[in-house]
Amino acid sequence: MNATVQVPDIARIGTSMLRVEDHKFLTGRGRYVDDIVLPGMLHGVPLLSPYAHARVVSIRTEAAVVAPGVVAVLTGQDLETDRLGGMPPLFMPEDMGGSKGYRTSRPLLVSDRVRCVGDRVAFVVAQTAAQARDALELIEVEYEALPSVTSLEDAVKDGAPQLWEGAPGNRCCMVMFGNEQATDAAFDQAVHITSLQIENNRLSANSIEPRGAIGAYDEAEGTYLLYTSSQNPHGARQMLATQVLHVPETALRVISPDVGGGFGMKADAYPEDGLVLWAARRCGRPVKWVPTRGESLATDNHGRDQRVSAEMALRADGKILGIRVRSMHAFGAYVVSAAVAPLTFAMRFVPGVYDVPAFHGVNVGIFTNTSPTGPYRGAGRPEATYVCERLLDQAAFELGLDAVEIRRRNFIQPDQLPYATQTGFVYDSGDFPNLLDQCLELSDARGYASRREASVSAGLLRGRGIGFFIEQGGVFNDQMTVRFDPSGGATILAGTHSHGQSHATVFSQLVSEWLGLPVGSIRYVQGDTDKVSFGRGTYAARSSMIGGSALRLACDQLVAKAKPLAAFLLQCEAHAVRYEGGHYLVDGGGRQIPFVEVAKACFIKAGPLSQFGVGLEATGTWNTDPPNFPNGCHLCEVEIDPETGVVRVDRYSAVDDVGRALNPMVCEGQIHGGVAQGIGQALLEHVVYDRESGQLLSGSFMDYGMPRADDLPAFNVKMAEFSCTTNPIGVKAVGEGGTIGAPAAVMNAVLDALRPLGIHHLDMPATPLKVWNAIHAANKAH
Repeated sequence: MNATVQVPDIARIGTSMLRVEDHKFLTGRGRYVDDIVLPGMLHGVPLLSPYAHARVVSIRTEAAVVAPGVVAVLTGQDLETDRLGGMPPLFMPEDMGGSKGYRTSRPLLVSDRVRCVGDRVAFVVAQTAAQARDALELIEVEYEALPSVTSLEDAVKDGAPQLWEGAPGNRCCMVMFGNEQATDAAFDQAVHITSLQIENNRLSANSIEPRGAIGAYDEAEGTYLLYTSSQNPHGARQMLATQVLHVPETALRVISPDVGGGFGMKADAYPEDGLVLWAARRCGRPVKWVPTRGESLATDNHGRDQRVSAEMALRADGKILGIRVRSMHAFGAYVVSAAVAPLTFAMRFVPGVYDVPAFHGVNVGIFTNTSPTGPYRGAGRPEATYVCERLLDQAAFELGLDAVEIRRRNFIQPDQLPYATQTGFVYDSGDFPNLLDQCLELSDARGYASRREASVSAGLLRGRGIGFFIEQGGVFNDQMTVRFDPSGGATILAGTHSHGQSHATVFSQLVSEWLGLPVGSIRYVQGDTDKVSFGRGTYAARSSMIGGSALRLACDQLVAKAKPLAAFLLQCEAHAVRYEGGHYLVDGGGRQIPFVEVAKACFIKAGPLSQFGVGLEATGTWNTDPPNFPNGCHLCEVEIDPETGVVRVDRYSAVDDVGRALNPMVCEGQIHGGVAQGIGQALLEHVVYDRESGQLLSGSFMDYGMPRADDLPAFNVKMAEFSCTTNPIGVKAVGEGGTIGAPAAVMNAVLDALRPLGIHHLDMPATPLKVWNAIHAANKAH
């Protein structure tokens, strides 16, 4: 890891400057939703459906209404009376030129038919959260239970329970990429075909801070205020104002204060955000909602949950001729938020970093009686990478090739860039063989044989696996504003939203170097729709490229705007002035003036300088057309105890191409966190519903396995910097690579260890019981 540096006067891009946010957080001065107390604040708690599928026959609230401290009990009937709307998905395949699907609208409260455990049925508002929870027990709901379906396989069977009349066979929508005819022809020419049936397990994001919301209503102004733990406050405002409350967006202020993690799960609004606003208007007082961890596990949007049938056509020498994928992706009870994004990326990135001449992939979104799914860190890229990397390792085994060698024979070579994939991407930069070489060196590949011998001597199985990924960094456009004050201090008004990504640090580094400003004079503002005119938040690893590039353009505009004033102060013509390193300089004259002094002069209220106007600010915008493509090689070694089935990750090495590391320390931290989550998916985590009743079986951390410190090794991480050619600062994303590369690397290592026993397939998570059962079955078979 690069040596860290204290916060300097003038920062430099590419140095591991310590985070400016940390003092606040480490001294307990963070301000999260649950820290906020508004005058006269009430507390709300939703009543959640205990049924996976049922008709709501009646709701009796009389006893709850008169319970101690209760101010209101709201139901779906009240919702209809007040004409509040529901929450549709942000987009569907037909919005992007695909085939038409079935759109749902997720209600704030269900009045007719619940479709999953955790559907909201009523909302109790009381003086305290405890009183509200006590009153929940007094609500009498008569349900008529209906057959439910929680697994993808069951959902598409003939005669399966149907969630929506307009979605026969529980099929919501589909996406397709590639050329079916060309792919079929490639398979006809193949000497060898490798086939796999793969499951990508359902996950819960489990951010350290659960979701939470506070709603307030100003009757005099007719305006709403929402505090919410969101990655995307402007997006939440748009959904709630236009779809739920039916008011102009200017009538709703959304503030996302400090947010303790999101991972995509907090990217959009939820029913509770609308409920606290509605309840605040009905009750005339602010209303707060904060869930228990069990409620979060039941009601948060989940991630992954995919079943794949995948085939790879190869020549005898291991060269890929084509890949064919047929996949089902669980949407849960409703298609919500950006649920179609994972559906799409899970197909588009299957070819990965390999020269695949033919590809055809189809992914179908399926309704099930489970909590909805949405983007979770990686959002389709982990699923795609997992398919290709698992196929390659299996093909290598079947053809008698080394797992490293089969990849070498199929890499897109540097001289093939820019490279157009069969799924419509154009990779601009990178060196995939180089990354593999670096990762092998970093992982001490030469010493692997001796480590394997040592494991065998200890009665353990050892395996090594590779996970090579590529993804798209960032989506959509965004803006960043830099505004100066009369003292020469600058404020960054960010359209992005940091919830652990160190934006206040890294964006300040950029502005400090570009404008020559002391870091201490730069203020960072985000997450308030009244302070930041517009933004799209942070998800899909978008902020370094989109936010950073927008800041670059904003700073360039500032330099250009201030140049005439600088020339006046330097007593020369503007064409004789150039800008360099935070100073305006006169060519050949030796005279110069710091940018910050010119910025101060923009606020002179009278005299000759007033002709230049008042104030100095600029807004830059950037979009992801064309995108950037971060990529990386991850290599994992595991040891397995055959007596217990316990898998221990012994070594983990990663080389990630981030384009340009703006702050290496922050980049490494992002990779570490992503890898931890990827290992969690591979070995521990799984949201499980009972197949018969639809009940959530993993409803607490007693049943949902979260990775802990002793589950993880010390990570050996290195960054490669092959500059991106499609944005002005050369960056590629870094936030999602760990979760994309790790599941494939870990599971390929697990199977490498188990193959000598005759075990060639295992689905995630590779829990001790699952591994022990596989070993036991293999021993019996032999």
